[in-house]
Amino acid sequence: MTRDDTTSTAPTGRYTPEGLEDAFSTGADQPAPGGDAPQLPALGVVGWLRWAWRQLTSMRVALLLLMLLAVAAVPGTIFPQQSQQPEEVATYLVDHPDLGPLLDRLGFFDVYSSIWFSAIYLLLFVSLVGCILPRSRTHLKALGGRPPRTPRRFDRFPAQASFTSDGTPQEVAERAAVALGGPRWARRFRVDVRDEGAGVWSVAAERGYLRETGNLVFHLALVGLLVSVATGQLLHYRGQAIVVADRAFANTQSDYDTFESGAGFRPSSLEPFSLRLDSFESRFDPQTLQSRDFTAHVTVTEPGEEGVADTIRVNHPLDAGGAKIYLQGNGYAPQVTVRDAAGEVTFAGAVPFLPQDTVYTSQGVIKVPDVTSGPQIGLQGVLLPTAEQVGEGIWRSTYPQPTDPLLALAVWTGDLGLDDGVPQNVYQLDESGLEQQLDADGRPVTLYVRPGETVDLPDGLGTLTFDALPRFVALDLRHDPSLAWVLTFALLAFAGLAASLFVPRRRVWLRARPATGSTGDEGPGSGRTVVTAAALARGDDVGLQAELDRAVDRLRAGEARTGR
Repeated sequence: MTRDDTTSTAPTGRYTPEGLEDAFSTGADQPAPGGDAPQLPALGVVGWLRWAWRQLTSMRVALLLLMLLAVAAVPGTIFPQQSQQPEEVATYLVDHPDLGPLLDRLGFFDVYSSIWFSAIYLLLFVSLVGCILPRSRTHLKALGGRPPRTPRRFDRFPAQASFTSDGTPQEVAERAAVALGGPRWARRFRVDVRDEGAGVWSVAAERGYLRETGNLVFHLALVGLLVSVATGQLLHYRGQAIVVADRAFANTQSDYDTFESGAGFRPSSLEPFSLRLDSFESRFDPQTLQSRDFTAHVTVTEPGEEGVADTIRVNHPLDAGGAKIYLQGNGYAPQVTVRDAAGEVTFAGAVPFLPQDTVYTSQGVIKVPDVTSGPQIGLQGVLLPTAEQVGEGIWRSTYPQPTDPLLALAVWTGDLGLDDGVPQNVYQLDESGLEQQLDADGRPVTLYVRPGETVDLPDGLGTLTFDALPRFVALDLRHDPSLAWVLTFALLAFAGLAASLFVPRRRVWLRARPATGSTGDEGPGSGRTVVTAAALARGDDVGLQAELDRAVDRLRAGEARTGR
């Protein structure tokens, strides 16, 4: 086998095509015999830190962190969160004994307070700050600088114009500076007039710095949003409370039905006040039965002050104790009294029943755990504000107002499960440890009772009295000190984004020189000035030529007014 003459082997033993031997292929880059091989300098700790900082503050990493933050928030929408649904978290842990504890250790039930979510959040914050600061310094220097010098030639610029003037080059340049700059209170261009010598004067003008300013404002507003949202998550609280007519609610954590707050919240920060529900008004369309208006008449009392009457309506919250109080729902709370077989009162009070439709067919549960003897009692059923019988044992409500209320209850006995340590929904009955009471025919016992009536419980369990039917309201109290800041930064981000997208970045140059013989019949000493102009934009700009034409028109109009 023979090798043809078109290839050769370099002295270093590497393959090299024939005719390409040079200092780089003939081994000149190799260390001399007996010499040391070249060594690259080591980065060191400082070098690696600098490299890591540059990577973190790059736009690529910022976008990656933003996408990663969105992905990290997904588990918070899939799994129940401890701060909002503690009973569902407990149920999930019971139903999934293997997977549940693992997810709990990884923070999937408290995503937005977990270490990994906070780490992504903080890295994004640092990345934005590290990206903004150098750009801000560069932008501030540019604002104080002069526009770029006028190029020597204009023939390759996308927008051009030329004309002749009767003024001197200096006069033309000064008038152009006025035309381009505009009034002092509304500067359009930053203008710089230069004397280039030999009677030639030039004007350099630049506009569009607001574009970069808007870009920086947008990023600064994003940082402000991150800080505001984080502050709100730390200090906010939100709670729900059900208040029955003629009863009061106190702004203490123990008086809330559900309550969730940020890590920085302290119960002592709750401002004390009490709210009493005096009455509740509701209006419905008589034809469609759709709700038209809900109004809760309340009395708010702060320590050391007289009570103040006020109202809460849908979308018209009440401000009290630094929190906004929203009317979230309403319904009926049958007030009942249950006596056991010995005649002792084992339960007395109003129990909210939750509306299920437009005619306020409401479902609820009455739990009687403290009986003096015998099993615990659970009553589950519906409340019909305006009851109408449509068949044997079949009832329905025909109107949402309580014109003929009826309470229908099924009776259960056994262990209510309240002592098992697992949170329960107060509006549901855990039937796992209960047995439903049946009549002699083996059918479930159903009690029908109207206000003022008393019925006997089956098997001599006692009696139940339907005392009254007051209204209740569901209130949602929210306190977030960052809301005003979030709105402010959101508006700033919108304004900055609009400026960065729609403000054009343009440069205009103009050169005025005395006319020469090359201009035609106007030679030296004619007193005429040849004016050439050009414009350049950053990126495609369909309005660039029109911008230059307007500047030239303003300049020529100014000359016409001065007679030059």
